[in-house]
Amino acid sequence: MSSTELDVVGVGNAIVDVLTRTDDEFLARHGLIKGAMRLIDEREAQSLYEAMAPGLETSGGSAANTMAGVASLGGRPAYIGRVKQDQLGEIFCHDLQALGVHLAVPASTIGPATARSLILVTPDAQRTMNTYLGACVDLGPEDIDEALVRRGKITYLEGYLWDRPRAKQAFLRAAQVAAAAGRQVALSLSDSFCVDRHRDSFLELVKEHVDILFANEAEVKSLYQTDSFESAAQQARAHTSLAVLTRGPRGSVLLSGSEHVEIAAEPLERLVDTTGAGDLYAAGVLFGMTHGYSLAESGRRGAIAAAEVISHYGARPEAQLAELTQRTLHPPAL
Repeated sequence: MSSTELDVVGVGNAIVDVLTRTDDEFLARHGLIKGAMRLIDEREAQSLYEAMAPGLETSGGSAANTMAGVASLGGRPAYIGRVKQDQLGEIFCHDLQALGVHLAVPASTIGPATARSLILVTPDAQRTMNTYLGACVDLGPEDIDEALVRRGKITYLEGYLWDRPRAKQAFLRAAQVAAAAGRQVALSLSDSFCVDRHRDSFLELVKEHVDILFANEAEVKSLYQTDSFESAAQQARAHTSLAVLTRGPRGSVLLSGSEHVEIAAEPLERLVDTTGAGDLYAAGVLFGMTHGYSLAESGRRGAIAAAEVISHYGARPEAQLAELTQRTLHPPAL
């Protein structure tokens, strides 16, 4: 890849999603908590996969979904994540490269299989994720392409990575390289259960290394151990240059210094699957911030991208987001 400047460099778990429709009874029978993400081993991944109804296989992973969204909006993203040279690994690499996302880590020929997330979508559009990390566990600081990070205006880190010690080291290496180059570091908290596991170290990470924080309401309240969204939001504002907080159908809030911007959720004809909503919202904001748009303009792009992805199954946009955004923000005169 050339040495041209990049908009965003994402670092995350490279995962292939397997989505299937199910019901609450199936979740109860298998002891699953609706709406949660949990880590499973290879044996349970195989057992649950066999019990699930036939599903849709599509490349996923939180930060990878966000980079796909940035590319669909017309941005220049790159991605750092680890897969194995197997069938799912080939699917993952092909899907991202076809969108124009630069992949920085070659597929491994040894070690665990490519990661997969078994996603069960109930009729209320909630998704329950069961993730086998596979090759992701081998991501380490040596995988961080420092020259690539220095080229990115923003380095975007996925909170799910914080579950593994070597991935933590990769996280910190990327953040340190970006900061030393005068670039910004963004973090997605990923999941409230993830925050519960790592609250103290997440707080330290946010205070010491993060410029832009992405979180939903449950995640930010968990981080600051409060039942008050307003209290959590003000603490996030104090610890970061920009706090981007989503609230589902109640829209989102962007806080930066004295700025307080509220963005309404986009009108939606049909809610199908909430998988990827936060990832694509982040894509819109990251694209906006790296292309000189205001907080309000960036947040609106995030809302449009999120609305598109929850209107169908899968965590990647089906529409060309650049065209969709243009039509939505600048509709033709009647």
